[in-house]
Amino acid sequence: MTLSSASNRSRQLKNSIARWGITLGGISVLFTLVLIFMYLLYVIKPIFEAAEITPSTTISLPNNPSSSQVLTAGVDELKEIIYQLDESGRFSFYRITTEKNNQNNKEPLLSQMIIDDDRQLIEAVNAQGNSTDKRKVLVDNLGGVKVVSTHFSSTYQGDKRTITPSIIFPLGEDYLPLDEEQQPIIKIGMAMDSERAVFVALTEDADTHQKRLIKTTLTAEDDFADDTEFEASYQTIDFSQNSVENIVISPDLRIAFVQSGKDIFVYDLDDENDVPLKERFTPVSTKNNITSLALLSGGSSLLIGNDKGVVSQWYEVNSKQGRQFKEIRHFQVSNHEAISQIYTEQFRKSFIAVTPTGDMSLLYTTSEALLWHGNILGEQEGENQTTTGKNILPTVLDFAPRADGIVVSNSKNLRLLTVKNEHPEVTWHALWQEVWYEGYPEPAYVWQSTSGSDDFEAKFSLVPIAFGTVKAALYAMIFAVPIALFSAVYTAYFMTPALRKKVKPTIEMMEALPTVILGFLAGLWLAPLIEKYLPAFFLLMILVPTATFITAFAWYKLPKQVKSFFPETLAPLVLIPVLILSAYLAFSLSPLIETAFFGGDMRSYISNDLGINFDQRNALVVGIAMGFAVIPTIFSMAEDAIFSVPKHLTSGSLALGATPWQTLVKVVLLTASPGIFSAVMMGLGRAVGETMIVLMATGNTPILDWNIFEGMRTLAANIAVEMPESEVGSSHYRILFLAAFVLFIFTFIFNTVAEFVRQRLREKYSSL
Repeated sequence: MTLSSASNRSRQLKNSIARWGITLGGISVLFTLVLIFMYLLYVIKPIFEAAEITPSTTISLPNNPSSSQVLTAGVDELKEIIYQLDESGRFSFYRITTEKNNQNNKEPLLSQMIIDDDRQLIEAVNAQGNSTDKRKVLVDNLGGVKVVSTHFSSTYQGDKRTITPSIIFPLGEDYLPLDEEQQPIIKIGMAMDSERAVFVALTEDADTHQKRLIKTTLTAEDDFADDTEFEASYQTIDFSQNSVENIVISPDLRIAFVQSGKDIFVYDLDDENDVPLKERFTPVSTKNNITSLALLSGGSSLLIGNDKGVVSQWYEVNSKQGRQFKEIRHFQVSNHEAISQIYTEQFRKSFIAVTPTGDMSLLYTTSEALLWHGNILGEQEGENQTTTGKNILPTVLDFAPRADGIVVSNSKNLRLLTVKNEHPEVTWHALWQEVWYEGYPEPAYVWQSTSGSDDFEAKFSLVPIAFGTVKAALYAMIFAVPIALFSAVYTAYFMTPALRKKVKPTIEMMEALPTVILGFLAGLWLAPLIEKYLPAFFLLMILVPTATFITAFAWYKLPKQVKSFFPETLAPLVLIPVLILSAYLAFSLSPLIETAFFGGDMRSYISNDLGINFDQRNALVVGIAMGFAVIPTIFSMAEDAIFSVPKHLTSGSLALGATPWQTLVKVVLLTASPGIFSAVMMGLGRAVGETMIVLMATGNTPILDWNIFEGMRTLAANIAVEMPESEVGSSHYRILFLAAFVLFIFTFIFNTVAEFVRQRLREKYSSL
């Protein structure tokens, strides 16, 4: 009794330890999954946060009633020096302090006159170009033109950084010779690169008041510098309108947009001898007027504001009449006010629209998102209030170089607003719906995360890569499921125990084969082989089943005396030489069939005659390679489920007169159906999450096409390819985590549905 009691206590202790260990392990797995889920949400969350604009610093200028109107303002990249230029031609730089709500009058850090005392500036226009320095084209009341730019240099003394501002003249300090007839300039647009500066300007004769539209090109002997000499060339543009409200030139110096009234004239600037009119279009109705004009980052899109509070985006698209400018989208910024100004970011597709009363809207074109809306003028401690209580509206606004701030300026103060807008391109619409991108003929689902250009319009649609995941898994399952399930049925139900002990472990060993090896073989051996012997692979689908059926029927018809010479264990091996012979016959007939029916090249026939795109690394290759990787998983689980069907069920069925096939279909498969379904779903889960095979065996092209001869890009492969090159914390980086989250949810839903169906099948057939 003592030994028995001790043995029972020991057994109970071991059972308790095992029970608690298993429970702890299960809870740990669930806890780990929850942690993964929460971490993915933590990384993804910032891309869906709303933009914020908050006041940061205010610098009150001297309270002078005759203060000149401000023409331009800005801030350095680190937001330590803020500046403005007024119509008197004075550049004033102020150092930004960290004192909270510092609104005291400040002496400028640097104050410099850039025009003669007898002149007055009437316009300051942004010069388009790819430089990070914001160049301004200045026009004075006598028609003189200069180009200026601000420059900030950093010096260090120990750990202290000092930023020193300066003013530079990229084309020299003298007035530029823009008109060969030396007439005053009254309206101007300019774009500049390292070697050329192109001006389109409207001149007016002081005596006759005759107006001309001209193009002037300044070409440097080398790159532009302060002392660089340049050569000027002049062209007169055929232009019959009486007025010009806006002129903008694309950063690549190829196109000029001239607004005259309700019309936009588009001129081609490439020709050195002529300036032809490419197109003329009217972006507003007869009841509306154009009130503002701006080029979006990159220079491909034109933003047009009207007096009904609408900003529309226009760019060239292909049409039956050739490339034409078309309205792509519009934004209803205000219901009752005109759009007075439009300000664009330098490197992204964001812009600010301002109304006459100071309402500001921050928008992003690609995602069609209103990021922020409000009126930040006069709302902080009354600093913008006049004696009558009305707001002093800003003269100018401008983005900080890194788009993390906005400078608001008027004759009374300079204000810096902090902008938190890190992921404007990400919305649910941009991720999951069609978007009309610049240069595309129509809206489309596109994934293209990077480019060599700073003006690149990021395309973050998850639809193509989610579709690619489904496509790859589908073709893999089409290949794997029939082979794996039929093999499992035969091995578990018909095969002799001696042969089963050899076959089952052999197939299960295939699961240990690294998928990188399968991907390597699929990409470098199988893909070229399929391309070369394409008819053979279609013949295999016919010859192998036919040869198998004929062999089985012949074996069935053989006399028992002949069959007795073959041990029952080796009988299935008779198929091996038949399958080898079928494959050899298919590859031997491939060139003959290709010559007879496809002109000697089936790939060209598919591409040219049928109009079906053909890539060497395609879904067919992926289906075979990934199917080969999935077969062991499905086979092993399905075979175990079929083999585990209680023997008394099959024996009872056979005893009641049912044939082996009837027993298999009516009893065995129904009883094993929960396990078979779980096997298929486990195989599908592995196919959905497969990375290396898809990575190496496809072209990784994110396209929406079920074509079996084209590749795809899957969620898992996309993460593996792009995560190493993504900037930590960027929109690209966080969207890749979103792709991982989608994959996580995708597999979770599949596994949940699979478990639900499995339980229902178990309940339904448990009574057998």
